Amino acid sequence: MEHRNVRGNGIDIHVAIQGPSDGPIVLLLHGFPELWYSWRHQISGLAARGYRAVAPDLRGYGDSDAPAEISSFTCFNIVGDLVAVISTLIEEDKKVFVVGHDRGALIAWYLCLFRPDKVKALVNLSVPLSFWPTDPSVKPVDRMRAVYGNDYYVCRFQEVGDIEAEIAEVGTERVMKRLLTYRTPGPLIIPKDKSFWGSKGETIPLPSWLTEEDVAYFVSKFKEKGFCGPVNYYRNFNRNNELLGPWVGSKIQVPTKFVIGELDLVYYMPGVKEYIHGPQFKEDVPLIEEPVVMEGVAHFLNQEKPQEILQIILDFISTF
Repeated sequence: MEHRNVRGNGIDIHVAIQGPSDGPIVLLLHGFPELWYSWRHQISGLAARGYRAVAPDLRGYGDSDAPAEISSFTCFNIVGDLVAVISTLIEEDKKVFVVGHDRGALIAWYLCLFRPDKVKALVNLSVPLSFWPTDPSVKPVDRMRAVYGNDYYVCRFQEVGDIEAEIAEVGTERVMKRLLTYRTPGPLIIPKDKSFWGSKGETIPLPSWLTEEDVAYFVSKFKEKGFCGPVNYYRNFNRNNELLGPWVGSKIQVPTKFVIGELDLVYYMPGVKEYIHGPQFKEDVPLIEEPVVMEGVAHFLNQEKPQEILQIILDFISTF
């Protein structure tokens, strides 16, 4: 596997690359709190089948640059980074396959909206298009606070320095283990009393798909970079809604496959099930195939079921 930095959009973006240089490119976009490493199984699997897998650390994560300004983490900034990566790796008129998970899935929707000329087909995991703005004047964070309360994780992430200080006190290892093993099919609530993280002496058992070595890699990178950049994505939720005003009513005109876990907390957000299985998803994404719900699988499905997700990706992109 090759690791390199791509200079573009004013920052350095770290990318992990594996596969033949002339193979079709598959761009893999991680979520929170993840890194390129979350796609480790799919990267090797895609490369073995002749694809060139490219997995960046998104802006603010891992070995990529992390601008200090909150305003540097809007949807435009992140998509600009990805366009720079794509333009560095392929010719001007070529397209890439895109796979996204969690926040990476939301960014993938934005990429397909802003630059469909760069995307051949999309496989998105966990986050559907139901979070699409229909009114730029609506503030999504206020709406979430009204539904879930002040301790909802997105709301907790809004106050600058608050969650960063809490994570520093609790410890990066405990935070990573607690988040990556979260399987409650409901809202992620992080009370200010720190009860969500458990006591420091309490052991957090790992599932079979997540090893201590995996956790150690995540911990090393988040200790080095911190959580400010990753949570700054959430601090731009309201701003993104305003910026997306010109695209209200637009459709995603890219062939799409969507997958979500049956126990994914996103699946239980108000209106999400109805959106995924109702007519609106197809109206918003006319070229989408029938959504897949993976039984017994939670939020981090690309890590929990790596081979199954790899096969879904391969079966879909091999038709193009």
